[in-house]
Amino acid sequence: MDFSTIRNLITRYCTGEESWVDSRTVYIGHKVPPPGTEAYIPQRFPDNRVVSSKYTFWNFIPKNLFEQFRRIANFYFLIIFLVQLIIDTPTSPMTSGLPLFFVITVTAIKQGYEDWIRHKADNAVNQCPVHVIQHGKVVRKQSQKLQVGDIVQVKEDETFPCDLILLSTSREDGTCFVTTASLDGESSHKTYYAVQDTKAFNTAEEVDTLHATIELIHTYCISSNLLLRGATLKNTEYIHAVAIYTGMETKMALNYQSKSQKRSAVEKSMNAYLIVYLGILISKALINTVLKYVWQANPNRDEPWYNQKTETERQRHLIRAFTDFLAFMVLFNYIIPVSMYVTVEMQKFLGSYFILWDDDMFDEELGEGPLVNTSDLNEELGQVEYVFTDKTGTLTENNMELRECCVDGNVYVPHAICNGQILPGAAGMDMIDSSPGVDGKEREELFFRALCLCHTVQVKEEETVDGIKRGIHQGKSTSFYISSSPDEVALVEGMKRLGFTYLRLKNSHMEILNREDEMERFELLEVLNFDSVRRRMSVIVKSSSGEYYLFCKGADSSIFPRVVSGKVEQVRARVEHNAVEGLRTLCVAYKKLTHEEYDQTCRLLNSAKLALQDRDKKLAEAYDVIEKDFILLGATAVEDRLQDKAADTIESLHKAGMKVWVLTGDKMETAAATCYASKLFHRNTQILELTTKRTEEQSLHDVLFDLSRTVLRQLSGDYQDYGLIIDGATLSAVLKPTQDVTSNGGNYKEIFLEICRNCSAVLCCRMAPLQKAQIVKLIKASKEHPITLAIGDGANDVSMILEAHVGIGIMGKEGRQAARNSDYAITKFKHLKKMLLVHGHYYYIRIAELVQYFFYKRKNCFSSVLTLNLIDLHFTSLPILLYSLMEQHINMDILKRDPSLYRDIAKNSLLRWPTFIYWTLLGVFDAMVFFFGAFFLFDNTTFTSNGQMFGNWTFGTLVFTVLVFTVTLKLALDTHYWTWINHFVIWGSLLFYVIFSLLWGGIIWPFLNYQRMYYVFMQMLSSGPAWLSIILLIIVSLLPDVVKKVLCRALCPTTTERIQVRQHNSHDLHFHREEKIQLAYMSNIYKCVYISVIDSFLKEIILYTVTICLGR
Repeated sequence: MDFSTIRNLITRYCTGEESWVDSRTVYIGHKVPPPGTEAYIPQRFPDNRVVSSKYTFWNFIPKNLFEQFRRIANFYFLIIFLVQLIIDTPTSPMTSGLPLFFVITVTAIKQGYEDWIRHKADNAVNQCPVHVIQHGKVVRKQSQKLQVGDIVQVKEDETFPCDLILLSTSREDGTCFVTTASLDGESSHKTYYAVQDTKAFNTAEEVDTLHATIELIHTYCISSNLLLRGATLKNTEYIHAVAIYTGMETKMALNYQSKSQKRSAVEKSMNAYLIVYLGILISKALINTVLKYVWQANPNRDEPWYNQKTETERQRHLIRAFTDFLAFMVLFNYIIPVSMYVTVEMQKFLGSYFILWDDDMFDEELGEGPLVNTSDLNEELGQVEYVFTDKTGTLTENNMELRECCVDGNVYVPHAICNGQILPGAAGMDMIDSSPGVDGKEREELFFRALCLCHTVQVKEEETVDGIKRGIHQGKSTSFYISSSPDEVALVEGMKRLGFTYLRLKNSHMEILNREDEMERFELLEVLNFDSVRRRMSVIVKSSSGEYYLFCKGADSSIFPRVVSGKVEQVRARVEHNAVEGLRTLCVAYKKLTHEEYDQTCRLLNSAKLALQDRDKKLAEAYDVIEKDFILLGATAVEDRLQDKAADTIESLHKAGMKVWVLTGDKMETAAATCYASKLFHRNTQILELTTKRTEEQSLHDVLFDLSRTVLRQLSGDYQDYGLIIDGATLSAVLKPTQDVTSNGGNYKEIFLEICRNCSAVLCCRMAPLQKAQIVKLIKASKEHPITLAIGDGANDVSMILEAHVGIGIMGKEGRQAARNSDYAITKFKHLKKMLLVHGHYYYIRIAELVQYFFYKRKNCFSSVLTLNLIDLHFTSLPILLYSLMEQHINMDILKRDPSLYRDIAKNSLLRWPTFIYWTLLGVFDAMVFFFGAFFLFDNTTFTSNGQMFGNWTFGTLVFTVLVFTVTLKLALDTHYWTWINHFVIWGSLLFYVIFSLLWGGIIWPFLNYQRMYYVFMQMLSSGPAWLSIILLIIVSLLPDVVKKVLCRALCPTTTERIQVRQHNSHDLHFHREEKIQLAYMSNIYKCVYISVIDSFLKEIILYTVTICLGR
């Protein structure tokens, strides 16, 4: 049987700017085009695979190598390795090739392992079973094999495998109920409608006979027929739907945007430092090349006669000079710390396990802890300046709780009624005010009846949801409430606690159970649905006694002007009080209708519904006429319960210097109430609105400049806490390029950013998923280039999670799309506090010290590349690696208690250029002390008992010994958190160096062609002056850094340094009083001994130095 084409099902997306790339025609069930179709061109669509991974088996090696060689150091060592292979250089190619191969391999293994985890998550989704109608039968296949045009059968509690158009359902009216919790965090039930022409096709055989086409015109939009991938079918036995978008073309996948390689601020600093060191290296090579040819310009200084070089070989030309330059580059390439990258990769990978092992971030309810999807951004957690968070499911639990209701000024407070789940042990409602009396009791019961009747709630048989049985009675009833609005569920549940139970809607009659357990039946005549303009809804019902009632509930601003009687002032005062508390308030009113008034109302509504033009406008006019002359009954206060410690977390983030923005698709009033409850806005916060309502009254240009003048007043001294509210439509206008901006108009983006900078918090409501990403991108690209973090729980948050520098997903009951596409995943919003203030703080402190320490070590080194790499990898790398994993400069409890410490490390403060220059100069100073100090002490002096002077190898060994001990002791001085592992590694590495040197120089190794180190180390240790020289040079090298730290702590200590002193002197130390006294006593003894030893040691050094000078 043929049907007319279903046209224009998909219309423009009303809240966002997500446009589709083309139009398409979908043939339902892959049927051939109906007769009469013009040119038939088959269209190719992708399969239903969803990919969140970065690599495949085939592209892993080339793509990973390309990404790794984008790093300056890796590319540099590749060039050096190729130069060593091509020309004759002083060192072997293995000195650069082996470290480079090790770095590339370790990094590839780490990134491959992380991507393998993503592949496993993708396969779990792509291989899940779906049911498809083929040849009149239900066939089971994998989700990834689904194609556009397939007719899919989805059963209750199953997730939609792709974007579908609803054809028919198991319900007679062709409706189905859907939760989009995994997409936007909303757990409420939304109603969708089957296409009118196909809703009668209920069985697989009937659906298979369907011949129809669907034309999608250019744009991607939400309609009442469109079921999005990731949503879940509820309260409907089954549905039949046709696939229209599959795989990476689904709305959920399109919101993901493209993945890009994220690089931390520390890595960017490392690249900048490498450029500086490359400049130093090139300068050294260039200067040495010039000096070589200047030296050879004198014939007497040219090659010795016995080299027997020909005239051709003696000719100097450009190629020869270039090869000499490259040879010097290779000779001095030790200045670039290749081992730093090995250590950094290991530190990031191993350090990420501290998040995984954190018991404080483990969720007992879910039985899961945090996840680390990438370890490349650990230190970025300590640099966050802007936090962008979703609201529903992230800040809130999306569980509405009735807090109180006010009837004629009498206030009632429930103990615990939460989204259809009554907590055990809860009694009835507590009455705060006095009894309302006889007349008041009738109004009270009428108020409760109004809330039992004025809603769109449906009743569902009892089932298990997320492991919890839901029902309206505590074990007595077998049903529970569902609705597209969780507020309505909370209200109906609250009425149940007061003795008025809504039972069901049956044959257009609403049945309720009153306090006397008597059933009351009301015929539902009309429903005036809620809309965002009226901000109210109404129902017209007829009681069993024949009376007509119009019950209305809505926002106070839409109810109070339409009220003619009732205790308005008492109710208004209570509503304002609850609004300040951040509760969602509704007012309830009613009026009785005569039979003639009801008939007139029906004619008015029918006339508007049947209008062919301006139907919505005429309906709005009809509603305006009908909904007036109310009698006020009372008001309700509902709380969208915040997640545990969400307000405390936001307050801590503010104290840490971070700006928190809430990006949500909810309406402004709802989102603003949550912002007050979560302490994003405070009572003294002046709210600035940049909304469509205001831009309709004034031009956008005038509104922006008014707000700009307002926030800039505080720069003149009048400080005021400002909060900004902006909606999606106004944001689109702000971001749209303006070509007619006058000379005094300026740039809307810059004005908007200036307003935001002067606001302590910003709320963006009615935002589409891609608009969330646009906001994050706008802040990232601002002139300050701040570090951003985005956190959310639904698929609509994935775009901003991918756009931000750091993306965090919430692993809740609503789905795992956000967690799977994020850099890190946590189970509750409250865990963000410890992740940033503790883990992020530690990660940044550790890796900043690691990077500076490696550059410091390299400036200390003046010798052969092979020996330097041996020292760097074996003798000094393990202590700094352990330091970068375990250092705790401040106790973690103090970091959580005092979030302001986070400000000390903000804006990459430990890797700024002044700090880098200080470490570099310190390294140069130590290197000069090592070389020239040893040279001065050894010059023309005999050191051994037999009168033998030290040779070059002994001289070099002494310098290297001083180097190893100095850089290791420098790390020991910087260590604040000592454990037995630190002691073992630091002192063990020094012991290992001594033992290794003894073995290396005490045995004749048969596999070596020369034995230049034989007995050198023992000879050096047998000399007393050598021991004194080593100790003297170590002290002189460490002295400037120690003096600098002492002076800085004494004259201008940072907050962190003051806390460190306070930490050691406060009661936070886990010692008893006696132990403290004993500790102080022993410390004083050690100080006295230390001072006396140093005093005598310095006297010996002075005497030794004077003797040498006099001897010379």
